[in-house]
Parts: sequence; structure tokens; C-alpha cells
Amino acid sequence: MNPEVTPFFHAATSTWSYVVRDAGGDAAAIIDPALDFDPASGRVSAESAGALLEHLRAQRLDPKWILETHVHADHLTAAAWLKRHTGAKVAIGAGVVEVQRTFKALLDLEDDFPADGSQFDALLEDGDTLPLGGLRIEAIATPGHTPDGVSYRIGDAVFIGDTLFAPALGSARCDFPGGDAATLYRSVQKLSALPGETRMFLCHDYPKEGAQPRAQVSIAEQMRDNGHVARDTTEAQFVAMRTARDATLSVPKLLWPALQVNIRAGRLPPAGSSGRRYLKLPLDSDSLE
Repeated sequence: MNPEVTPFFHAATSTWSYVVRDAGGDAAAIIDPALDFDPASGRVSAESAGALLEHLRAQRLDPKWILETHVHADHLTAAAWLKRHTGAKVAIGAGVVEVQRTFKALLDLEDDFPADGSQFDALLEDGDTLPLGGLRIEAIATPGHTPDGVSYRIGDAVFIGDTLFAPALGSARCDFPGGDAATLYRSVQKLSALPGETRMFLCHDYPKEGAQPRAQVSIAEQMRDNGHVARDTTEAQFVAMRTARDATLSVPKLLWPALQVNIRAGRLPPAGSSGRRYLKLPLDSDSLE
């Protein structure tokens, strides 16, 4: 039995979110939901996540899980907001503990911030499964972009986070702390072993002007046409390409705000003495020395 998948595109961050349902019942999962965030004003809102909630209610679905494919660096997750409104549990790859430990130190977070994954309801290892009505969610560890990368296979669909983009755009960067191009290559090989007709759902698309963003591609098309890592690409070739390319990339605009929220499973940082909440921005002041 295969799931019904409804995509939602968050244009501000070029992020795809999904509602996945068991076609034989009302059980559903939400994958990679996004908050709306304006860094200039500091305004955080949930209009986009509200569209997912409206869909769930209109279809009379019962959301069981909110699935994060990794700690995103380009948008703030709406997982905590949707959990409050639906009661669904939040799951992520077990590698999130490494990500939390890394960024707790880099951001000089409060001493009592628990870098143990306890902000999430489930930490998933490779091969772990979760129930979804008559369906089963299988976790496939796909690190490389980040240490906590995990793809979710549900019937004939697999949700791959930032492991790969649409074929013309290639693969995800590997220069974040804990990222590794050789590891990402091996993760892609795991995905390429799935049946060719498997529906591969993307986390992002950045189409050319006038083109529509693409949410899915088959495994067969991806491994035939991907510009970075097709079936005949060797690990050494991929690592060389990815290393050279990553050296040219700029820091994502929402990196520091996103990480501070996303390692908390979508909760905002605790309020300061004024009662307001703040996001930190580590300064690079070496050039002033």
C-alpha cells in the first residue's frame, strides 16, 4: 500500500513540506514544515504552517508524526507549532545529538541546554520504523550534508531532505560542521539501490526564472541525470567536485537563526530578563585584529 502525498512549497526559503497520508485511513505524517521568519524585523509567524494544518483538518486527518530530515540551516522548522496544534510527535535522526553538541559550543548556548536530543520525541537510527496507520515509515540514515541526515521511506515514496536536489541542481553541500562528501556519496548509493520507480521527494528546489519548482523525481531519473552524482560517478570524483564547489559557496542567510530554533525541535530560545526572546549572531571579527 502506497501513501498519498500532498506537497506545500515555502517560496521564501524554496522549501518543500509534505503531508503524507495512509490512503486506507486517516493517519498522516508531516515532513519538514517551515515557519515564516523575517530577519530584518525579527517577526516569526506560522501562516505557511497554517496551510498544512488547514489541509489536515479539511481532510479530517489524524497526524501521528512530524518528521525532520535533518537540522535545517535555511529555514526555521514549524515542528513545535504543529505539535501544539495536533499532538503529533516529532522525530529526527539520532545524529542530532552531535549537531546539538557542536552548535551549543559554537553559539555559547545556556549551560542547561540539553544536548542529548531530548527536545524530540523520537531519535531514529538506520532501519528504525514507525507506524502510520496501515503503512510503515522506515528511517534510512543519509548523513553527509549533516551528521543527522535521515530519509523516510513510506511505501513507494522516499523523502530525502537535502541529500540530493532535482537532477539539474545536483547534491547538497558538505562543508557544515560534521558534513563529509564521502559520507554523502555513500548515502546516495543507499538511495540509488531502491527500486527505480520509487518516488523521491525533495526538500528544496531552486528553479530558473519562469519555471515551476519540482517536488519529486524517480530514483531512475535521478541516478541517470543528476549533474553531480549519477550511477557512473566514482566516490573520488564526487568528493573532488563537492570539495571544490563548497569552497565557493556563501553562508546561508538564515544559518544562525535557523540552527538555534531547529536544534530545539522548533521551540524558540528561552526569554531573557526582559521577557523577550533573542537569537544570537556570532561575529567574525578576525579582520579587525
